[in-house]
Amino acid sequence: MQYAALGLDVGRKRIGVAGCDRLGISVHGITTIIRKSWQEDMDELRSLIQEREVDVLVIGLPYNMDGSLGYQAKQVQKFANGASKQLSIAVEFVDERLTSYEAEEMMRSQGISTRENKAMIDRKAAALILQQWLAIKRQQSI
Repeated sequence: MQYAALGLDVGRKRIGVAGCDRLGISVHGITTIIRKSWQEDMDELRSLIQEREVDVLVIGLPYNMDGSLGYQAKQVQKFANGASKQLSIAVEFVDERLTSYEAEEMMRSQGISTRENKAMIDRKAAALILQQWLAIKRQQSI
């Protein structure tokens, strides 16, 4: 199975972006988009999609701990629906609860400061989102 996907950790200030190889084996953080305006965000995403020949955006949905959708999750859904229409691309959601926390823990264990590296946290969280999606896809194909 071939995978042409980008993982996105969408926040109010930044969007962490991760990619994977075509086989879905290795996942890595690509960049962090510093949010300026809707159009600039879409332009940056469009160029990444074209450059990497992506056909699906995997977006982390920040559910509340009780499984409900709060304000931030609804904002992410709004972003995803708008991006899907504007960029003519499929969107899939993954439960992203605790991915930023996991990313911070990974960095701490490597001795990397989390205070000055918010953009790195976002990229690592996006990578965790994409890894989770790939794991689900692999399970479904068994």
